[in-house]
Amino acid sequence: MADSTPLKTPLYEWHVANGGRMVDFAGWSMPVQYTSIVEEHQAVRNGVGLFDVSHMGRLAFEGPKALGWINAVATNDASKLEPGKIQYSLLANDLGGLIDDILVYYRPDKTYSIVCNASNREAVVQQFADHQEGFKASLADRTLETAMIAVQGPAAAATLRPLVDRPLDDLKYYHVVLAKVADGVDALVSRTGYTGEDGFELIVPGPDALKVWIALMESGASSGVVPVGLGARDTLRFEAGMPLYGHELSDSIDPFAAGVGWAVKLDKGDFVGAEALRQQAKNPGSKRVGLRLEGKRIARQGSTVTSGDRTLGTVTSGTFSPTLQQSLAMALIDTEFSAPGSKVVVDVRGKAEPAEVVPIPFYKRPRA
Repeated sequence: MADSTPLKTPLYEWHVANGGRMVDFAGWSMPVQYTSIVEEHQAVRNGVGLFDVSHMGRLAFEGPKALGWINAVATNDASKLEPGKIQYSLLANDLGGLIDDILVYYRPDKTYSIVCNASNREAVVQQFADHQEGFKASLADRTLETAMIAVQGPAAAATLRPLVDRPLDDLKYYHVVLAKVADGVDALVSRTGYTGEDGFELIVPGPDALKVWIALMESGASSGVVPVGLGARDTLRFEAGMPLYGHELSDSIDPFAAGVGWAVKLDKGDFVGAEALRQQAKNPGSKRVGLRLEGKRIARQGSTVTSGDRTLGTVTSGTFSPTLQQSLAMALIDTEFSAPGSKVVVDVRGKAEPAEVVPIPFYKRPRA
């Protein structure tokens, strides 16, 4: 009988001791919030927040055919990566449904790593195992022996800069470096983010996670740093229009409808799901759009979107935006009604709520 006890990140005890409200998320005990979702959300928008994202899968590839193996399974073209760069990609099944969305790291030491969603880690590992034949390479799951911390917000660079042994200003978006942080801890430092703000991610050995976390909390104190839970992580990514697996992405949603078709390179050669994806690319029947509701009621996942007596699709995510102070949603609807300005109706728990199609992302950070 499988053990159903949630896994704990190396920072679990810190979360509990500092007021984190812990929930079972994708098989891990994770903080959903510490104070309030809105407070944590605004701290990231205006200053800096720390996220324990150690639940996300971290997979290391080795061997001379690692690149070929990744390219045969993932949808994007990893051969375009140069050392120190990161690529957004997808894993599809034979029918073109999505197993997960992933980040492919081509590390400065010329090895490959993948970061995947916690809920899909085992499926991702299995997908690579199922398609390993002919590739002289190996995959090691490093998730349980490492930790991953995200530093997000306008003051993210100022918070991390004093702790890292190399300049941050030349670390571009979707790039990664090897560095030492917090007085000698080996770290893989990337600059991606899932909040719409500037931000960094640090992958460090599990035993060093608490030291690094505390150093970041101390360094960011003057910028109002706060720990941030899964609740605000979701509202932040939502405002930034970033898809979440299980909502905007799934094994029944094709990437072209979801708005991530740009990560499918149909001309790179054969890969898992390529033929099905070629057919989907010809005629995506629906499109991911933003919706602005007239009222303040929240449209939850699964709410029906209609126009007259015609059903257009369903809501994939919705919330009352802390930044914009509006009830917003993302939905998959018929392409015919997907143009910004289109008027639709959302069924919010039995009540018809007028809404308008609006562009996503809903929020874009101010540029200096």
